Amino acid sequence: MHRVFDTRIFHKECASLSKKYEVYLVASNVESQVKDGIHIIGVKMPPHGIRKMLTTKPVIEAARSVDADIYHFHDPELMRAGLKLKKAGKKVIFDYHENYAEFLLTKDWIPRIFRKVASKFFLMAERMCLAKYDAIVSVTPFIIDRLKNYNKHVYQITNYPKFIDIPDKREWGQNVCFVGGIVPQWMHHNIVKSLVQTNAKYELAGMAAPESYLEEMKQDEGWHKVDYYGRIDYADLFPFLQKSSAGVAIRTYNDPNVGYKKGSLGVNKFFEYMMAGIPVICSGAEVWKEIIEKYKCGMIVDPDDCDSIAAAINYIINNPAEARMMGDNGQRAAKEIYNWATQESILFDMYENVLNNKQ
Repeated sequence: MHRVFDTRIFHKECASLSKKYEVYLVASNVESQVKDGIHIIGVKMPPHGIRKMLTTKPVIEAARSVDADIYHFHDPELMRAGLKLKKAGKKVIFDYHENYAEFLLTKDWIPRIFRKVASKFFLMAERMCLAKYDAIVSVTPFIIDRLKNYNKHVYQITNYPKFIDIPDKREWGQNVCFVGGIVPQWMHHNIVKSLVQTNAKYELAGMAAPESYLEEMKQDEGWHKVDYYGRIDYADLFPFLQKSSAGVAIRTYNDPNVGYKKGSLGVNKFFEYMMAGIPVICSGAEVWKEIIEKYKCGMIVDPDDCDSIAAAINYIINNPAEARMMGDNGQRAAKEIYNWATQESILFDMYENVLNNKQ
């Protein structure tokens, strides 16, 4: 279900593992090729939707053709299929990206009356399957804690970005920015409404889902203060971020996929803002609040309170010296802790333990 060049799968995990192992990536609807030393095996799949979710045979056949020592799965649709390889004597790892069981409660393609049943059924299947895997990976503490009830070999490997030394071209003007999904969970509607109380521009990049959400925001009074860029290339990310005095990561507390108010360390943008050296204006999810308070690298707001959002934006743009200090603090923390190199070492340890039965 993931794109072949998914940031976590291809650019982080596969790229790191290729330093030590021969790596094959089975991916849907892509030409077989070798890229950056990684062998990509393309399989033909239905383009999207339920049919794609239920079609596992081509993937498993392609995986078996490799005859690998370790199989590392990323899609919940393949949890049961992975057990077939386990029965064949293979080592099997499952990478648990999302809070899948509760995520089903929010899916519009499941009729509302069936969502709780679907979630409970998934939890039963999850417990049965993951108990038999050699290792499980997830991205954030609240998911890790649940998975440890099934399997004692659980590793936290987050989505921290690869650290790069970025030339300091920060501008400290009157812009704040967001890069990522233009979806209701990121509370863009409240951010746009809050702009009327500020002198700030909202530099907004990403794709809207649904598109109607973007169209609805265009009717808001604050939309004239939004510059919308659509999707931007990763190569342009950090120059884009440094044009702003803060990065915005304001997420609703009503999202089960991030554990409601617990929050997730699997959100790239939070740490990319830190790496760019700009303060983070974010909602008070537990894992984010801990980082903001410890490193003094941003400000916490109430995602449902436009006055709170506006006050934080005004404080940042009206106090550039303090904003720079927050940005510097975050950048140091990103360089020392919140970067992919720290996670790569955990990934290598896990593979070594699985291969050599050290668990």
